[in-house]
Amino acid sequence: MRILLTNDDGIHAEGLVALEKIARVLTDDIWICAPEYEQSGASRALTLSDPIRVRTLDPRRFATTGTPTDCVMLAIHELMGGLKPDLVLSGVNRGANLAEDVTLSGTVAGAIEGMALGVPSIALSATNWPVDDQDIFAPAEHFGPGIVRKLFETGWPAGVIMNVNFPARPIEEIVEVEVTRQTFRDVAVRHAEKRTDLRNQDYYWMGFRQERSKPAAGTDLAAIYEGRISVTPLHIDLTHAETVHRLKSVLGGAPPKA
Repeated sequence: MRILLTNDDGIHAEGLVALEKIARVLTDDIWICAPEYEQSGASRALTLSDPIRVRTLDPRRFATTGTPTDCVMLAIHELMGGLKPDLVLSGVNRGANLAEDVTLSGTVAGAIEGMALGVPSIALSATNWPVDDQDIFAPAEHFGPGIVRKLFETGWPAGVIMNVNFPARPIEEIVEVEVTRQTFRDVAVRHAEKRTDLRNQDYYWMGFRQERSKPAAGTDLAAIYEGRISVTPLHIDLTHAETVHRLKSVLGGAPPKA
């Protein structure tokens, strides 16, 4: 099995070290292409107006000035020398990628680009621990190889990625995997904090409030809240079918008059 690794936290991120440990359990044929600098929140951004520089760290490890999407595209089309991967793994992200946040995530975007290029792809994320002295990547390193292997052996449709999130629990307390659906929070967690620099100029720092929703059973948020590993099949068809059918009866045919 040939595996391509990427992330959005950067080439030196601890989560990428964890991801390589997961991949090494499965194969020795590993390629890595990750951003030179952190690209969290980059979503599916593609670099179009600036050149992308590539730094070769070893023959199978590359850092680029681009986004996770750039990294996967460059690796598969250019840097791997025509050797198409069998699997793309993106992560392990520092922080969960759940609910509506999946549309912002560079980690999820790396997997989506792999999927778009015809490669089965999995995004992996680790929920932050409530205390700082815990290894947030330990659950991913422990359970990740088995989950990735099982998913790869089982297979899934070509237009789908797998979004795997690990809860912030000690390994011995994690006893269940749940296949979930994406949900939406019922509270607003994203916010901008206003600050002032040393020249008395205002600026803003974007972040997330640690507020919990009340998600329904069977959702990604509920699984993580309850200490289960969440595996969510995602695709990028954002069409709302119910509204399509409803509008066809009033907006189909000739354009309406003003």
